Amino acid sequence: MKSEGYKSIFKTTALFGGVQVINILITVVRSKFIAVFLGPVGIGINALLNSSTGVIASLTNFGLSTSAVKNIAEANATGDEERIGKVVAVFRSWVWITGFLGFAVALLTAPLLSELSFGNNNYTVAFALISVTLLLSQVSAGQGVILRGMRKVKYMAQSSLLGSLIGLFTSVPLYYFFKNDGIVPAILVSAVTALLLTTFYARKVKVKKVAVPRAELFEEGKDMLRMGFMLSLSSLITMGTTYVLRIFISRWGSVADVGLYNAGFTMINTYVGLIFTALSADYYPRLAGVAHDTEKATKEINQQAEIGLLIMAPILCIFLVFVNVLIIVLYSNKFLAVNDMVHWLALGMFLKASSWAVAFLILAKGDSKVFFWNELVTNIYILIFNFIGYYFWGLTGLGISFFVSYLAYLIQVVLLAKVKYGFSFNKEFLTIFFIQMTLGICCFASSYLLSGIWYYVVGSLFLAVSVGYSFIEIDKRIDTKQILAKIRFSKKRTVKQEGENE
Repeated sequence: MKSEGYKSIFKTTALFGGVQVINILITVVRSKFIAVFLGPVGIGINALLNSSTGVIASLTNFGLSTSAVKNIAEANATGDEERIGKVVAVFRSWVWITGFLGFAVALLTAPLLSELSFGNNNYTVAFALISVTLLLSQVSAGQGVILRGMRKVKYMAQSSLLGSLIGLFTSVPLYYFFKNDGIVPAILVSAVTALLLTTFYARKVKVKKVAVPRAELFEEGKDMLRMGFMLSLSSLITMGTTYVLRIFISRWGSVADVGLYNAGFTMINTYVGLIFTALSADYYPRLAGVAHDTEKATKEINQQAEIGLLIMAPILCIFLVFVNVLIIVLYSNKFLAVNDMVHWLALGMFLKASSWAVAFLILAKGDSKVFFWNELVTNIYILIFNFIGYYFWGLTGLGISFFVSYLAYLIQVVLLAKVKYGFSFNKEFLTIFFIQMTLGICCFASSYLLSGIWYYVVGSLFLAVSVGYSFIEIDKRIDTKQILAKIRFSKKRTVKQEGENE
């Protein structure tokens, strides 16, 4: 079962994942300070500001940060420096054009965004100020695309780590001294920091400078723009549904409920989402390179899905068993209202972890229309489930709707990939999914059927089984003993060389 494919996936995940572990620790500290200094209302304001500008970004960025990865990766695979330089030059031009477009639209619609989001004009200046972040973020994302398309995972990891550190040391003082008034400055500082870091690392990548006449900009860029436009529409729908949901919660419930929902969702999505980021850092470019070959693509997806679930399942079980403790540690007692919601979110993540690797195949194939309709249908029923869930069961209902939505989505993408591209999960993945999902359900059930010390004892036993099973299965695929032996040998050789130098 051991193969270079598994080792490549795990090597990339380990490199980026090591950085993500540090990012998680930084995020824990940052989230704790934000929860204490801002509370649910402050977090709700921050969420509404970001989701509002996110809708404008989705409308104007043409999805270039995703679509262009394929173009740059394909150009990089040719080894033709002239071709690589031309694709990068065209891409960078369109990044600036779309960035300025986003900035202009956000600035002009600032009064409207304030009225829609908060029901008044009190936040017009705030929206006007953060409109510039649409330009900064688009250019920053463009630099990140170059790193990703050229598969410079090390630079991506370093940029991510430094960005998190700087974000911690700049945003926390702003929240401490200015409370809710520090939200906008923190958003601006974060955008500037990301731009500076991604620009610094992108310049380390040697790309031949190629002059592209303005007349050729559209001709050369139409492929990434066509795909990007469909991705942009899809992203707009996703951001739009999120935005509509938050407005619905704020009007039907309160801004504090928006903050609680955002905190609970961020809690599971950020910490588990960091694993998705680590796993996908090199996955999409790699899959795009073999997407034309059904057998190779199927093997790539199954391997990625297996490793992804084996890594994430124990983490999700930790959330299911210790959610009360984690909420108090990461936020405060004020956020315990999201306890049940996070339970359902964690259980739903098992389904998301199984579906995301398959969904990448549509992008890798460049099938923009299929991707758009797939995402449109998905977002429609997700929004409907969320409305129903919150209306009848409040915050817990939003967790239930997440689980139901991803159950439907998993069935949807697997059937779509089977019919259109000939993909199917292999026996190995299905076995892993069944065992880890069962253990997750057992952890989930323990929280409702048991109480006190027995809940933690029984839940911890299921967690231990999940960890042990994941370790055994990962070892079958990458031979951890051999890797550890190489690390020990490398350390001994380093120490020996240092001794000889002295």
